[in-house]
Amino acid sequence: MAFLYNIFIGFLTFGMKVFALINDKTKKGVEGRKESLSKVKSAFSKTDKVIWMHAASLGEYEQGLPVLEKLKENFPQHKVLVTFFSPSGYENVIKKKHIADAICYLPFDKKSTVKEFIAQFNTELFFTVKYDYWYNLLAELKNQGVKVYVISALFYERQSFFTSYGKWFVKQLQKNVDWFFHQTQFSLALAKSVGLIKSSVTGDTRFDRVKQLRERDNHIDFIADFKGERKVVVFGSSWQAEEKIAEVISRKNNTVKLIIAPHDLKRVEHLKNIFPDALLYSEIQRSQPSTFSSQIMIIDSIGLLSKLYSYADVAVVGGGFHDAGLHNILEAATFSVPVIFGNHYKKNPEADDLISANGGKAFPDEYTAAEFVLFLINEENREELISMSQNAGRFVDEKPDSTRMILQKILS
Repeated sequence: MAFLYNIFIGFLTFGMKVFALINDKTKKGVEGRKESLSKVKSAFSKTDKVIWMHAASLGEYEQGLPVLEKLKENFPQHKVLVTFFSPSGYENVIKKKHIADAICYLPFDKKSTVKEFIAQFNTELFFTVKYDYWYNLLAELKNQGVKVYVISALFYERQSFFTSYGKWFVKQLQKNVDWFFHQTQFSLALAKSVGLIKSSVTGDTRFDRVKQLRERDNHIDFIADFKGERKVVVFGSSWQAEEKIAEVISRKNNTVKLIIAPHDLKRVEHLKNIFPDALLYSEIQRSQPSTFSSQIMIIDSIGLLSKLYSYADVAVVGGGFHDAGLHNILEAATFSVPVIFGNHYKKNPEADDLISANGGKAFPDEYTAAEFVLFLINEENREELISMSQNAGRFVDEKPDSTRMILQKILS
C-alpha cells in the first residue's frame, strides 16, 4: 500500500502541475511550493527548536491558532512554522499580522522532498488540524522523534480508514501520531473502532477562537452609518444561492439593509450586475459620502467578515446550498446573531448543534431561507429574533475551553 500511496502522490503532483496551466488558484499553490524550502532555510537554522502547525486552509488555521498561541506563550524561545496546503489559506494569512517566523506551502508529500524540508530545522512539536494527513510527512517526523498531534480531529464514516483498503492508513496513524484531540464523541468512537485509541474528546478549538473575536475592536468605518437605525442582514462568504436570497429579500422588504461579502472577490462584478444600485465598500472609502441611501453594500475587501457580523441582526452564511462546504457559522453566532444556511453540511457537526440550540436554521433551498429571514426581520416577530439571537450567543458561551484541555495533555 505504501507503494500505491507514493504512486498516488506522484499523480497528484503531476495533475496539479498540469491543472495549474488553466487554473490560477492551483498555479499559486504549485509556484508557491517552489519557494517553501528556501523560506525555511532563511527563517531557521538546523538547531532552531520549532513548533510547527499545518493547516489545510484558512478555516483550519483559525481552528488551530488558539493552540499555537498558547504553545508560543509556554515556549517563547521556540520559533514557529505554519504550513498550508491550499492557496486560500496561505494567501489570506501571509497578508495579516501573525506569530509565525515562517509561513509557506507544505511541500508535496514525496519522501525525498519531505526529508530535505524537515532537515532544515529541529521540530520540537508538530500538529495538524482536523483531518489533513500526509503519510510520508508523518513518518519522517516520527523518525526524527517529533511529538505529533491532531487538533480538533473529526472522523466521519466515509473516510478511507473505514473502507476495505483502509488498514494501511490506520496503521500509519497508529505508528506516527501521539494523540488525537477529537471534536466530538462520535469522532472518538469511530477512531477507537479502528484501533486509534490514543484519543480523547476536547471539543472544537474554533469556539475558543471565536470567543476571542468579541474582545477585540470590531469597528469598521462606515458600517454603522450605512446601517443607521435599520436592521441589517450580513451575507458571509456568499455563493450564488445566498445572492439569490439577497435578491428575494431586497424585492420584498426595502427597509432592511443588506451587506454581501462574497466568498471570492471575483464575484464582485457579477454582484454589481445583479444589484446595480449597490454601494461598493472600497468606493465608500474613497468618496466618504455623508448619506447611505442604498439598500445594499458589497464588500470588495478581504479580512472584514468576522467584524461585519458584530453589526448584523441576522447572518446568512454561504456554502451550505451545495457541496462546496459550509463556511464558518461560529463567527456570526459568537456575536449573538441567528445564522441561516443551506442543509448541505455533513462535515459540520456544529451546524446541527446550533440548530438544536435554536440559534440557527438550515433550509433546502434559497426561497424558503429567504422567507424565514423576512419573517425574522419583521417587527411583529421581534421576540423570535431576540430569542434566536440569545440562543446563538449562549451556544458559543457554553462550549468548553478546548485549548486549555489540549495544552494540559501536551504539556503533561
